[in-house]
Amino acid sequence: MHSFSFTKGHGTRNDFVIVLDREDMHDPSPGEVRAICDRRAGIGGDGLLRAVKAGRIDEWDGDPDLWFMDYRNADGSVAEMCGNGVRVFARYLADNGLADGPVIPIATRSGVREATLLPDRRVRVDVGVVTVDAGAVKVTAAGLDQPVPATKVDVGNPHAVAFIDDPAVLDLTKPPVWEPAEAFPAGVNCEFVRIVGDRHVEMRVYERGVGETLSCGTGTVAVAAATAEREGVVERPVTYRVDVLGGTVEVELTGGDGGDQAFLTGPAVIVGHGELTLAED
Repeated sequence: MHSFSFTKGHGTRNDFVIVLDREDMHDPSPGEVRAICDRRAGIGGDGLLRAVKAGRIDEWDGDPDLWFMDYRNADGSVAEMCGNGVRVFARYLADNGLADGPVIPIATRSGVREATLLPDRRVRVDVGVVTVDAGAVKVTAAGLDQPVPATKVDVGNPHAVAFIDDPAVLDLTKPPVWEPAEAFPAGVNCEFVRIVGDRHVEMRVYERGVGETLSCGTGTVAVAAATAEREGVVERPVTYRVDVLGGTVEVELTGGDGGDQAFLTGPAVIVGHGELTLAED
């Protein structure tokens, strides 16, 4: 049996179990992650955030004293980055005296992301560079009559953004499929978007390794970038309001060489702490 302390938090109801493992003493197996994130037999969450000193992570070659956000999807797979997760991770570090604000640099598999704690308890994250790919792809989801064009976007992880009349008609209990299949060999996060008004969109998302979630932070950034591209918006900075099922975030695109520097601002809420005992795999 393996026992450990945990914290539960969410960003626009994209929820995570957070575990402190400073010295990388227990790298969880995919089975353990699935058990922890199980909403009936475990704590429940869209993913696991493990807080490890960056110098203990073999693939990390930057500042060893940073906190590394080791992010796992609910199915146990490893992911590069998570925009909502970084906000919650920063709030966790600050609330537990593990980092000083208001600016907290966080190491991820997509590089360092700076999180800024705002006076209203929201967190603003420098998500890095977001790029829109001109490559043509199509996605199909239950509820659509036919495949629809999608925009390929890279936010340190892959996204396919499709604009449709009414995302509410979709059945996202089933995973979308895309063509050509080789466009996303490691899988993709699929966002379905409706333009509500000027600089205002709403979306639903199917996250790889999880299923439909109430929010996806990098997904909202991908949607903002794809919308700016679709609408021919060239002025920078530009800010989009993005409504997700779990709330609202703001995405600011500031321009830059090779893509937009993007900033994501939204809530980060810690809801509780506890102890969990897991059987060995």
